[in-house]
Amino acid sequence: MTTKVQPTQKITETFTSSKALWGGVIFSFLFTGLIWLLRGALPQVDFLPDQGASWYYWQLPEPTFWTRATAWGGYLLHQIAIWGLIYYAQQAKLKYTNGLQRVNIIALAVNAVFIVLHLLQTIFFYDGLAQDVSIWSSQGSVVLMLVMILLMENQRRGLFFGKKVGFLKETARVARKYHGYIFAWAVIYTFWYHPMEATMGHLLGFIYTFFLMVQGSLMFTRAHLNKWWTWVLEISVLVHGTLVALQTNTMWPMFFFGFAGIFVVTQMYGLGLSKYWRWGFIAAYIAGVLIVYSGRGWENVNEIVRIPVIEYLLVFVLALIIWLGMRLVGLFTGRTRERIGSRRAATSGD
Repeated sequence: MTTKVQPTQKITETFTSSKALWGGVIFSFLFTGLIWLLRGALPQVDFLPDQGASWYYWQLPEPTFWTRATAWGGYLLHQIAIWGLIYYAQQAKLKYTNGLQRVNIIALAVNAVFIVLHLLQTIFFYDGLAQDVSIWSSQGSVVLMLVMILLMENQRRGLFFGKKVGFLKETARVARKYHGYIFAWAVIYTFWYHPMEATMGHLLGFIYTFFLMVQGSLMFTRAHLNKWWTWVLEISVLVHGTLVALQTNTMWPMFFFGFAGIFVVTQMYGLGLSKYWRWGFIAAYIAGVLIVYSGRGWENVNEIVRIPVIEYLLVFVLALIIWLGMRLVGLFTGRTRERIGSRRAATSGD
C-alpha cells in the first residue's frame, strides 16, 4: 500500500524552515535598508512641538480621512489575515516539522505584502495609528508579549535562576495555546502604529518587528522553537531600548541593566549554558554595574531593578488574570452542561 505525499511534505523536503528563517532575517535587514534609502521620499512634515513622555512626535498636525483610513485599513486587513492563518493552523491540528507547510508560505507572503504596503502608505499618506491611540498602548503591547514569554517559558527554563514556579504551570499552558493571537496583535499593532521613518529608533524598531513577523510566520516549524533564535528576539529589546535611550535621555543604564538583569536571572537558563558561562555572565553583569554606578552615583542604582521588578510582577498578574478567566469559563461551561443534562433528563422522563 502506497502513501500519497501531500504538497506540504514536498515543500518540507525542498525548503527547510531554517532556510526560511535566514531568508526572513536577510529580508528584514534589506528592507530596513530600503526604508533608510527612501527617507527622502517621505512627506516633509512640520511636526507639532514635543509635549512630553506621553506625546508621539511623528504624526501629522492635520490628519485627513485618507491618512486615517489607510493606516487603520492596512492594520485591520493585516491583523485579520494573520489571525485567520493562525486559526486555520490550529484547527488543522498541524504538527511541528523541519520544513515549511503551506500556511507558513502564505504567512510569510502576507507579512511581506503588508510591509511593502506600509512603506507606500507612509510615503503617500504618512500617518500611522499613533494619530488616534496612546503611545502607551504601543509600548504596553510589547511589554505584554515579553511578560507572556516569561510565563510560557517557566516550565522549560524556570523563572528565577533556573527554578520553576510550579503553580504557573496551568496558566502557562493556556498562554501557550493562545499566545499566537496575542503576539500577532502586539507586533502588527505596533508595526502600524509608527510611520516608516528613518530615525535610528524607528529603524531598530522596524527590524525588530520584522524579526517577530518572521517568527510568527514560522508557526508549527522547528525554527519557531529554536532556542537561540527566540533568545535573539527576547534580547533585541535590550539593544533597541538602550540605543534609543542613549539618543534621547540619560536613562540608558535602566534599560541596559534592566533587560540584562532578566537575562542573567531567567533567559540564559534556557540556552543550555554550562555553569561556568552562567557565572561568567553574572560576574560581567556585576562588574558592569560597579563600573557604571561608581561614576553615575550609587543613589541611582535602583534603576537596574525597575524593569525586572515590573516584568516579574506582571508575570504573576497575568497568571492571575488567566486563572480567573479559566475559572469563569469553567463555571459557565459547567452550568451549561448541567442545563443540557437537566433537559435530557426531562426529555427522557416524558
